[in-house]
Amino acid sequence: MIDHPRIPLAGVIGSPVAHSRSPVLHGYWLKKYGIKGHYIPMDIAQADLAEALRTLPKLGFVGLNVTIPHKETILGLADIVSDRAALIGAANTLIFRKDGRIHADNTDGSGFIANLRQNAPQWNPAAGPAAVFGAGGAARAVVAALIEVGVPEVRIANRTRLRAEAFRTDFGAKVSVWDWVQAGNMLEGAATVINTTALGMTGKPDFRIPLDALERGALATDLVYTPLKTQFLIEAEEAGAVVVDGLGMLLHQAAPGFERWFGQRPEVDEATRKAVLGA
Repeated sequence: MIDHPRIPLAGVIGSPVAHSRSPVLHGYWLKKYGIKGHYIPMDIAQADLAEALRTLPKLGFVGLNVTIPHKETILGLADIVSDRAALIGAANTLIFRKDGRIHADNTDGSGFIANLRQNAPQWNPAAGPAAVFGAGGAARAVVAALIEVGVPEVRIANRTRLRAEAFRTDFGAKVSVWDWVQAGNMLEGAATVINTTALGMTGKPDFRIPLDALERGALATDLVYTPLKTQFLIEAEEAGAVVVDGLGMLLHQAAPGFERWFGQRPEVDEATRKAVLGA
């Protein structure tokens, strides 16, 4: 009798999940590297999350990506939580280990930095302060990564100031908090400027913060990638900034999970971008 090895399965869980580009991305990599495996989007309600995590490994799943609204909840259901996932307070990548334990990690920060290094190789984190718009889960991953790579100061403005204040408590003295109405002033002397809010995303309100104080030659990046060139990036480029769109962060944050699940480190290149954009 022939012993057929189990085909590894992975996927993305969230609710909703139909909008996710991850199945296209991982499907492209599986095909490119000739790997027998599948990546499946699964809309799982909060109430069913714990049961799903017990069941999926039995069905041949080796891991998952996690998106809204499960990124925080998942930490309480995992057996092992990486230091960075604990610091950020959210996980986006799960590995179902052979010993039955669930390992939770967060690759958003490393994906964010890898995107900047690839698309703005001249970027120097130590060149000056970073200005961050927004204080949600994505911002936590970004701020943790910026501090890790040597940014001297991180300025944060959020519509709800209290959320931004929590960053100073969690990430320390390098963080300074600015009022939302004064957010444009954060740009004075800032070498790196990041929009982590949904402002400017297709179907969301516009990003209306004036960029008059943006330094020429600063790096500006938006985590939004629908549209690929947001109004924020258009205005930043017109002001003389180097701009990097948010799609690369999606691609780079996915690579470590793919490697752990399928045993191949995927390359993030122009062909990968085109595949995800449907070109």
